Amino acid sequence: MQIFFHPEMYSADFSTPLPELIDSCVQSAPIDTRRALYKNIVLSGGTTMFKDFHKRLQNNIKKIVDERVAETNAHHHVEVKPVEVNVVTHPIQSYAVWFGGSVAASSHEFFECCHTKEDYEEHGASICRTSTVFKGMY
Repeated sequence: MQIFFHPEMYSADFSTPLPELIDSCVQSAPIDTRRALYKNIVLSGGTTMFKDFHKRLQNNIKKIVDERVAETNAHHHVEVKPVEVNVVTHPIQSYAVWFGGSVAASSHEFFECCHTKEDYEEHGASICRTSTVFKGMY
């Protein structure tokens, strides 16, 4: 699993529209993975539960991607195949974040990645800025 959202890369006030943010994240991925990422945008929890949110998001991302493909075709005189965009919804969408945390916490490796209360008391709050999962500061 790869995490693409890095808030420090974007405006501090989070004013970037979501379709542009998702497109930017996908475009920052290796080129050979982009088509697969566009086909598997998975929603979970919160405001993603609004009626037809997934359809609107998919249409907006598709518009951005189609414009890029048309521009590439026009400027480079090549025929780039259309990119499929698919925003995935699922029955446990409203609980997906909790469910993912539950699955992670139930694995036996989970406690190797956690900080204990004793560690916290010894090192203070700064220990929360390190993670064995991400190998250092984040």
